[in-house]
Amino acid sequence: MPAPELRICLDESDLDASLRLDVRRGLTSHPKYLPMRLHYDGRGSTLFAELTRQPEYYQTRSERAILHDRAGEIAVALGTDPVSVIELGAGRAEKIRPLLGALTAAGRLDAFWPFDVAEGEVRDVLLELSAAYPDAYLGGIVGDFTRHLSQLPDHHDTRLVAFLGGTFGNFSGMERSQFLRDLREALRPGDWFLLGADLVKDPDVILAAYNDAAGVTAEFNRHVLYVLNHRLDADFEPDNFEHIALWDNDTATIDMRLRAMKPMKVDLAALAIDVSFRVGEEIHTGISTKFVRGELENQLQATGFETTRCWTDEHDYMGVFLAQAI
Repeated sequence: MPAPELRICLDESDLDASLRLDVRRGLTSHPKYLPMRLHYDGRGSTLFAELTRQPEYYQTRSERAILHDRAGEIAVALGTDPVSVIELGAGRAEKIRPLLGALTAAGRLDAFWPFDVAEGEVRDVLLELSAAYPDAYLGGIVGDFTRHLSQLPDHHDTRLVAFLGGTFGNFSGMERSQFLRDLREALRPGDWFLLGADLVKDPDVILAAYNDAAGVTAEFNRHVLYVLNHRLDADFEPDNFEHIALWDNDTATIDMRLRAMKPMKVDLAALAIDVSFRVGEEIHTGISTKFVRGELENQLQATGFETTRCWTDEHDYMGVFLAQAI
């Protein structure tokens, strides 16, 4: 097989410019906010990996069980043709591997493309997978999947775009609709979309996942302030912000925030701005929407996809939806 192909749609200068724009806009808004993606630098990713191992955090464990137990069924549901798999937000490509293994066993894995913003991680995972899947074409996309879906590879095989881990729920309603429309535009009729989604359940189960007893979620949430201190020469005092996770039953959404526990004035030297906080003032740091199966299937239908299967874990905590572009 040839050396893996790498499509680079953004670099460090793009990421730095985006960071500066996001932070300036978010911290000068009312209410203040910071995008969830800012949490995931090296230490942030390590903290998130630790979070997924907490007993209260059902999402990763439940989705992993579905993919492990149902990978063969998913492979069969994709038909009999060779498949090129693209994983959005792939990271170490750990979530998708049971399906890659099932397609390989059936002789139908034609290609695999991890798609992520971190060039180093994309390169590392391609190097690792070249030994595991020597007969598959490997390529990688370094980009933002909210901006660069037009760069999806198209070698005329059937394509499967996988978006796992429940990240879809971190988008607002308008962002979800736009993402699905952009994805559908990038696909041909007959291509596939595999979506992992967190389902509506007992709010106590959901809230526990965002308020784990070990405090890992709280540390992960506050970590975004360390990112700003490091990247933008800011002087946040993260320990003076309280982690808050609230459940909104009307929108089926977890709302994560950081609440100032004392008056503060923060200097962001790299942006040449000061930001003041009152006691109790909050920074909104992300949402996580939970889905009712039928409502999500209707949203997929409205944006040009037909759901063909849905697999859930034994508790119906997570769903893995297989939809086809129509």
